[in-house]
Amino acid sequence: MLEFLSRKSKTLLGVDISSTAVKLLELSLTNGKYRIENYVIRQLPANAVVEKNISDIDAVGDCISQAVSMLKPGTKEAAVAVAGSAVITKIIEMSAAMSDDEMENQIIVEADQYIPYPLSEVAIDFERQESTDPNSDFVDVLLAACRKENVESRVGAMQSGGLNALVVDIEAYAMERAFGLLTDQLQGADPQTVAIIDIGATVTTLHVLLNGKTIYTREQLFGGRQLVEDAQRRFGLSAVEAETAIRRGTLPEEFEQEILSPFKDSVVQQVSRSLQFFFSSSQYNDVDQIILAGGVAAIDGLSELVREQLATPALVANPFLNLATGSKVNKTLLHNDAPALMIACGLAMRSKY
Repeated sequence: MLEFLSRKSKTLLGVDISSTAVKLLELSLTNGKYRIENYVIRQLPANAVVEKNISDIDAVGDCISQAVSMLKPGTKEAAVAVAGSAVITKIIEMSAAMSDDEMENQIIVEADQYIPYPLSEVAIDFERQESTDPNSDFVDVLLAACRKENVESRVGAMQSGGLNALVVDIEAYAMERAFGLLTDQLQGADPQTVAIIDIGATVTTLHVLLNGKTIYTREQLFGGRQLVEDAQRRFGLSAVEAETAIRRGTLPEEFEQEILSPFKDSVVQQVSRSLQFFFSSSQYNDVDQIILAGGVAAIDGLSELVREQLATPALVANPFLNLATGSKVNKTLLHNDAPALMIACGLAMRSKY
């Protein structure tokens, strides 16, 4: 039962199942350095995943199977993640002298103190945290719990696609792990508080990190699908045609002024609003750096607009900027897709543990 955050594999595929696509990323690790072996992004059928919940396991499994056939990875063991909104996490204090088995038994006995669901309905795991006082009799333990249906749907889709879901992680921790590859790109002298804005197709997630550790996450309904739908209506296109035309830059000139520019303004408003929620619910009133992630982040000029409007250094996430790449990788496509691969990257980085 307690296998929710376990770290058992030397090499794992990172599999990010979003609302519109499945992203597979394979990294290798040699002498402490990562190398991108290959990646594949496959679009999902409409409504196969709704607001990060899998509604059609077979459709997602078929998409994963297609991606695996294209990727031809060196391993079928993979890491996948559930959304932070689906997970309850708590830091609890336990005796440092207890073994992992003893901790597990005590957590099971006391689970109703921490989790507002019957134990039979949740997947649960724990992880000892590093202690700042080696002489202390107690240690902080991270407890994570998620409804089994959220875990099982992802595991089932992975199995249907020919992969073994060895690890089920949490998106916020995958993002935090990938952030470690961005630290040398940050501006200023050692920024401490960093806001990562992950703008997906339908959901935007704010992750705030303090000294590289997540202290706040919040999701809100907003994403790139709005831009696609606006282009569909304006130019009489299907969803696929509109998305393809946006990526290739083949829409008529009026797209920029009538649709794209207002959408970028909306993104800036959403970023500002997300940060205001964070400020109002915490002791902070500013962040040192903004990082834009997700497919929308790649829009030309968006990071500059965020920087100007919010008076805060901003950059587009690219965790692969300083990594070696395998011969199968198209570097131009990778550069464009990098912001959307942050979670897949963080999952693939589980290989170092």
